[in-house]
Amino acid sequence: QVQLVESGGGLVQPGGSLRLSCVASGITFSIYTMGWYRRAPGKERELVATISGGGSRNYADPVKGRFTISRDNAKKTVYLEISNLKPEDAAVYYCNAQFSRTATTYWGQGTQVTVSS
Repeated sequence: QVQLVESGGGLVQPGGSLRLSCVASGITFSIYTMGWYRRAPGKERELVATISGGGSRNYADPVKGRFTISRDNAKKTVYLEISNLKPEDAAVYYCNAQFSRTATTYWGQGTQVTVSS
């Protein structure tokens, strides 16, 4: 079965950095657009960043210049490098795999990022 397993979340001070990882299994990873989404308390889930199989990246405006998405197709892993964390970045971060040709989407269970001094 398909699994997306996130890791790397935790408690970080404002201005700090983190690297989130998501390891996929059960899919042909290289053909999927991979993404990171987040849900803050009391808010809806929102797009953070996506990266296509070919490496094209897309970022939400609030994270541009601070977040970097990357992927390693050999390891079936997508990463999210987060720097200069702000309190408003605190959320559960979800990994997403999407194959648009068949409208197939998978989600991970999420990893918590807490920003606090």
